Amino acid sequence: MEELNSFVVVANRLPVDMTAHPDGTYSITPSPGGLVTGLSPVLEQHRGCWVGWPGTVDVAPDPFRTDTGILLHPVRLTASDFEGFYEGFSNATLWPLFHDLIVPPVYDVDWWHDFREVNLKFAEAVNQVAAENATVWVQDYQLLLVPGILRQMRPDLCIGFFLHIPFPNPELFRQLPWREEIVRGMLGADLIGFHLPQNADNFLSLTRQVAGTAGSHTGQPDELEVEGEAAIREVKAHVITADGRKVGVGAFPISIDTGAVEQASQSSVEALRADLGSPEIVFLGVDRLDYTKGILQRLLAFEELLESGGLDPATTVFLQVATPSRERIEHYRVSRSQVEEAVGRINGRFGRMGHPVVHYLHRSLPKDDLQILYTAADVMLVTPFKDGMNLVAKEYVAAHRSGTGALILSEFAGAADELTEAYLCNPFDLESIKRQMLAAVHDLRHNPDYAAERMRANSEQVLSHDVNVWASSFLTCLEDFK
Repeated sequence: MEELNSFVVVANRLPVDMTAHPDGTYSITPSPGGLVTGLSPVLEQHRGCWVGWPGTVDVAPDPFRTDTGILLHPVRLTASDFEGFYEGFSNATLWPLFHDLIVPPVYDVDWWHDFREVNLKFAEAVNQVAAENATVWVQDYQLLLVPGILRQMRPDLCIGFFLHIPFPNPELFRQLPWREEIVRGMLGADLIGFHLPQNADNFLSLTRQVAGTAGSHTGQPDELEVEGEAAIREVKAHVITADGRKVGVGAFPISIDTGAVEQASQSSVEALRADLGSPEIVFLGVDRLDYTKGILQRLLAFEELLESGGLDPATTVFLQVATPSRERIEHYRVSRSQVEEAVGRINGRFGRMGHPVVHYLHRSLPKDDLQILYTAADVMLVTPFKDGMNLVAKEYVAAHRSGTGALILSEFAGAADELTEAYLCNPFDLESIKRQMLAAVHDLRHNPDYAAERMRANSEQVLSHDVNVWASSFLTCLEDFK
């Protein structure tokens, strides 16, 4: 008999990577990623269940517990499910739409059918493991329909939904042919959370335009009532749905488990810098290899500074970690090709024998290795064109709580709302990136007290608003909307 749980998290992926071997055995390793970083401590505290896809197609293990006591309930997806639901609708339709059309979204009706069917699979899995009156916390854009499906299946459940990517302007969202169904799915929750007040405001504005009534392409605004918009921060606003339910809407900026962030040992840092050629300044980027992350633009900015003499290739290196991501999708393949071409060109122009100026790693790194990179880097660049939050920025800041280092941050990352003492840049403007790179280096060299003051202010913000604050504020507000 399936074990029932009073607290259930459901996300596209389980917090582990599972590899199926030809002999039928599996190997399981902890998974990287911001969502895992944010939610794992919450599940450990609640001794709850995590429902998600294990990362393999056509096979899935039986439910099992992690070493920390989290019950994992795998959802089995076929190769066709993966292609249509994940690579298709989630990442070639929703992802570009929610990131302001950086590339054009593809609206494919077959992908939409796959998306609906897979969301139903996830909802059915939750139905199997959720105890009566359980709290279910649905995560992110891949599962936008799950709250609505669960509301029909299990009206006893208390359902929260959190979106980890930006929510677009309503005028962009209305491009989506299935906009009413998506809004209905989200409004199945008791509480809908976003990172920023602007995201929540976009959703509230959308509910006036798209009520989600069956068969309506224009929406029925009179069936929804929006209240409290002026005070959006955490839950100060709600939507009254057509069936009379009150759905909370608010902003809950996610953060990191600061207790798990430790400064790397001095010997490890010195060894890394020696491997890099003992430079005076180490620039660092750590990203998924995604076209929204602005990796190419920061490399081009670095190249122009080397060319102009603003930075000296003999004393400066750039270390870029680019974690493989969605490599079967065309725009991702193009992004990788452009980044790697730029790396080769920059090293060809400015590197020396045995001393490249750009060190490029196209693979995932263990958390301990990342911690060494964070601690060793003088300047971190986090320059996405659009990002819901960006926890890498917060991880870097937490690793420099003593005031060392400098953070260059895109003004279009959610983290810019909180890390206000970062060196903010416009990632679409190479001159803006270059100015902030030079400003950060100048302050570290010639005005270290000022640089340290800025970094300590950012660190204090991260340390006082950690992942536990994020989770507890959301779950407390969810209780109010049961």
